[in-house]
Amino acid sequence: MSKLRVLSGMQPSGQPTLGNYIGALKNYVKLQHTHDCYFMVVDMHAVTVPQDPAALKEQTESVTALYLAAGLDPNVATVFLQSTVHEHAELGWLMTTLTNMGELERMTQFKDKSAGKDSVGAGLFTYPSLMVADILLYNADLVPVGDDQKQHLELTRDLAQRFNSRFGDTFTIPEPYIPKVGARIMSLDDASKKMSKSSSNAGSYIAMLDAPDVIRKKISRAVTDSGREVKFDPQHKPEVSNLISIYAECSDKSIAEIEAQYEGQGYGPFKKDLAEAVVATLEPIQIRYNEIRQSGELYEVLKQGKERAAVQADAMLKQVKEKMGFIIL
Repeated sequence: MSKLRVLSGMQPSGQPTLGNYIGALKNYVKLQHTHDCYFMVVDMHAVTVPQDPAALKEQTESVTALYLAAGLDPNVATVFLQSTVHEHAELGWLMTTLTNMGELERMTQFKDKSAGKDSVGAGLFTYPSLMVADILLYNADLVPVGDDQKQHLELTRDLAQRFNSRFGDTFTIPEPYIPKVGARIMSLDDASKKMSKSSSNAGSYIAMLDAPDVIRKKISRAVTDSGREVKFDPQHKPEVSNLISIYAECSDKSIAEIEAQYEGQGYGPFKKDLAEAVVATLEPIQIRYNEIRQSGELYEVLKQGKERAAVQADAMLKQVKEKMGFIIL
C-alpha cells in the first residue's frame, strides 16, 4: 500500500517561533517517516505584501535552514521553494479562473490583513487560489492546518470537486491533518492570542533563533495569572496553562507531572525551569542551523527538492491543461 501524501509550507516572513516549531515543524519531522511528504517554503505567498528583496532572500534561506536543522531529511522528504517550481504560478492562475469573487471575499485572513489599509494588492485577495494550486499540484491526501487555514483548505476541496465535476476526475480531495497530540502555543503576553512572529511586541513570542539569554528573559517576563498555583486550567488560568503546555512540549514530562513538581512552589521556580527546557529544545537546532548556513549545502538541497517536486508538478499541470482544452506541445 502506497503512503499517503502530505503537503505543507511556511512563509519566509519573520522568524519562525517556538509555536511554529511545536505546532508544525515537530510534526513534519515525524510525518516524513510515515508519509510521502512535500514541504515548501512558500515565498510567492510572501510577496502578497511588500517585501524588501534582500530581507526576503535572507528569510527564505533562514526558514529552509530551520526546516533542515529541526530534522527534516531532504533524502526522505521533498524540501523545496515554491517559486522555483513554475507550475505553482500557472496552476494558481487556472484555479483563479475557477474561483468566485464571493469565495475570496469571505476569507477572514484577507479581511484581517487588509483591515485599515488605504491600498491592498490584488495578490492578497487572490492568493487563496494559489494556495489551492500548491495543494492540488501534488495530489496531497493530507494537509496540516491550523485554525487560521481551515477556510483555505475548504476552498481547496470545493475547487477540486468543481474541477473534477466539470472536466473529469483529476484531483485528490485533500483532508485536513490535525495531530492527535501537540499543543496550540499562545502568546506570552496574552494567552487568548496565538503566538505570532508578526506581533509588534517581540516579548510575546520566542523565535527559534533567539539566544538562550533572550529566551530566559522573555519567559521571566511572561504574563501569569493571579495567585501562585502552577495548575493546568485553560478556562480560569489561561496564561499559566499556556506556559505548562510549552513546558510539556519541551520536556518529557506530562502536564500532571509538571503540576506535581511545582505544587506549593509558585511561579518563580517553574518559570526558571521552563526557560531551561525551552533553551535545551532550541539550542541543538540553532547549532545545526549555523552549521547548515556555513556549509553551503542549502542550495544543493533546494536544487534536489526542486527537481523532485517538478516531476510531479509538470505531470499534473499537463493533465489539467489538456482536460481544460489547452494545446500541449
